[in-house]
Amino acid sequence: MNKKYSIKIKEKLIGYSDLEKADAPMGVAFGLIEFIGIESPYRFFKEYCLKNDIVINTDDPEFEFIDTQVMSDLKVFRQDGIEIKGVAGNAITGMKDEGYEISILGIPYPFYEEEFPHHVKEYENMFNKE
Repeated sequence: MNKKYSIKIKEKLIGYSDLEKADAPMGVAFGLIEFIGIESPYRFFKEYCLKNDIVINTDDPEFEFIDTQVMSDLKVFRQDGIEIKGVAGNAITGMKDEGYEISILGIPYPFYEEEFPHHVKEYENMFNKE
């Protein structure tokens, strides 16, 4: 059942995510990133944001924690090459010890429901419990 989504910045593949977490009513999907060829994700994203004038909400070098604003060149793709687009864009949050997550913000319905039926079902089940 687990789908792997590829994550690219510009055209460079930086890793994969299962997008295992969600806020279904808000059309948000997010998940930990398994990086490919990036030794320090913190340094990679910090340098990228500084170079491309992307606002960093929080930056803690001690814990290598970073929380970015939306990064327009950060893209997520299904296995068939279709991009998962959020109307509000994609951002990164995380720290060295716990990993880094990508968030896709504002994925429109019905696409969200078609792509992430398990997240929608999980949300609906929260209200159906006795």
